[in-house]
Amino acid sequence: MVDNCFSVGAFCVVGALIAMILKQYCSEQSMLISIVVSVLVIAFFMTFLGETIDEIRSIFETAGISESCISIVFKVLAICCITHISAELCRDSGEGAIASAAELCGRAAIIVLSLPLMNSFVQLIDKLIKV
Repeated sequence: MVDNCFSVGAFCVVGALIAMILKQYCSEQSMLISIVVSVLVIAFFMTFLGETIDEIRSIFETAGISESCISIVFKVLAICCITHISAELCRDSGEGAIASAAELCGRAAIIVLSLPLMNSFVQLIDKLIKV
């Protein structure tokens, strides 16, 4: 896994250098390089994610955590990653306001998605107080 991290790091540095050089001549192509590098790194990461997700699921199931909670946790993690990468790409293109809007939308989505967990948490606290 460490070797893969070095490879991904080198790939990202080379991609960043190419994007920086292209930015002087054509900013649209520079942005395209950034997007392509990001997508390829995410695709590479997804190949390793399957085994990890299965391991995390088994840990949660052993702890007695329901499948719906596990699903919410993975969805929130995906929203965080997508929002962060989208916002950084917007910032790289000089669109700070759009980046902030993307982050705000991601935060709102996380809040809406986590409402069932918050409800369960409040019910658990209520049961503990009544005992």
